Amino acid sequence: MRRLFPAVTAAAEVYLDSASTTQKPAPVIAAVEGYLRERTANAGRGTYPWATTLTGAIEHVRAQVAAHLRAAPEEIVFTPGATAGLNAVALSWGLANLEDGDEILYSPRDHASNVYPWLHLRDMLARFGRRIRLIPYRVTELGEADTVDIAARLSPRTRLITVSHLHHVFGALNTLEELRGRLDPRILLCFDCSQSGGHLPIDVTELRADFAVLSAHKMFGAPGTGILHCSRRVHEQLVPFLPGGNSGVAPTDSNLEYARMPERLEGGTHNIPGILAIGAALNVLDEIGVDVIAEHNRVLTRRLIEGLRPLPGLEFTPGPAYAPCEIGYGTVSFTLAGIGSTDLGFVLAEAGFLVRTGAHCVPPADGRADADSVRVSTHIYTTADDIDRFVDTLAAIAREVGP
Repeated sequence: MRRLFPAVTAAAEVYLDSASTTQKPAPVIAAVEGYLRERTANAGRGTYPWATTLTGAIEHVRAQVAAHLRAAPEEIVFTPGATAGLNAVALSWGLANLEDGDEILYSPRDHASNVYPWLHLRDMLARFGRRIRLIPYRVTELGEADTVDIAARLSPRTRLITVSHLHHVFGALNTLEELRGRLDPRILLCFDCSQSGGHLPIDVTELRADFAVLSAHKMFGAPGTGILHCSRRVHEQLVPFLPGGNSGVAPTDSNLEYARMPERLEGGTHNIPGILAIGAALNVLDEIGVDVIAEHNRVLTRRLIEGLRPLPGLEFTPGPAYAPCEIGYGTVSFTLAGIGSTDLGFVLAEAGFLVRTGAHCVPPADGRADADSVRVSTHIYTTADDIDRFVDTLAAIAREVGP
């Protein structure tokens, strides 16, 4: 399996930062290189074979994504990334539909890309005299969205709940399953699937996701490409957030008549090599099996947690380390007494282990114990031997810096 990933097989270091970006399999590299080397053209802009072939290829990838998410092709929008997808929700839906006094429920401990777009939307609407409220909800010891707290904060003015499907620091899975049947049908659900994409099977119908965003570079794809799922029931509520080519037509009276979905939200030139890379990445994921990847990450997560648990001075952030059952999704974060997370990251890199350190793009908050941590994240190319050697190295560091 590791031979699929040239950078992994060529490197002496152990890559443990797949939550930041995944390594790229050879078919993805070939897809990007092939577009740049052979018959480079624009899609949807010409009637000659090079262009029409690419147009068909993009729609084929759209159908692949739809099947992967259990959605319909017209519900799949290609974006420049997950951040762009979340901003698209705020701008194409929020600006057009939110009214004075409406509320959005969110977690301040999510990735900044699932926090700042809503803050920006609130401030933008305020300039036009519409005051919306952002209602924060809590996170449990397991790192999960506290559905009891969410339920308590619901009101007749709640219009949207946004949540990380798989938390990027805590490695906790959120489905909001406990709230099903208790939500007013008018409340929309937005799932940030940046971390679950390519790691877990995703069924947007089962999630009852009105919006779901994915980041291609975190699921074997190329940077600068993402996926936004918009359920059919919200299509008529959406306006272009990036007006331009493809997004609308101008009748003689100059009033815009919007294109159908998904073109409505795909103004401008597509990231063609990035979209082709998504198709290649999905082929690899299908060949391996996302369920196989999920089980592999679960086993490695438990191995890592049990190896780290006895180390003196080590404290886990909220997450699967506190779960009463054997869960794990490939992400574990922790701190080590006697050394800051950034310094620990440097020491680990010198020893050949590449991990993420710091606040992990979580917006700053005063007095939060887990603001800075070390994050270890695995994927299918991570081995049990990688984990064991990492634990041994960290144990030696803990003895060195401990009391």
